[in-house]
Amino acid sequence: MKVGFSENIIIIGKNGKFNTLAKFDTGSSGNSIDTKIAAKIGLGPIIKSVKILSSSNGYYVRRPVVKIKIKIKNKTFLTTANIEDREKFSEKILIGRNMIKKYFTIDLNKK
Repeated sequence: MKVGFSENIIIIGKNGKFNTLAKFDTGSSGNSIDTKIAAKIGLGPIIKSVKILSSSNGYYVRRPVVKIKIKIKNKTFLTTANIEDREKFSEKILIGRNMIKKYFTIDLNKK
């Protein structure tokens, strides 16, 4: 499936849905979702934690991981995402290489 660098997606949780713009990030190995969104739509339970090298400060941090349901271009995917504070970023959701390699081709000319 062809996607742009950013795409509108829907995250589905126990307490509802959240429609937002997600960044397809080949520099990130996994998916990431903002803490506030995860809490608002009721994502969880935490199934594990991962140790990630933070790009903002160069230190390793532990982040909780939850199962998520994402709808991209009318197709629903079941996957996992780590939860982090993404308040300072314009895109509150990152789609990482784990999903990109399996399902997507990024068209950098697409807006």
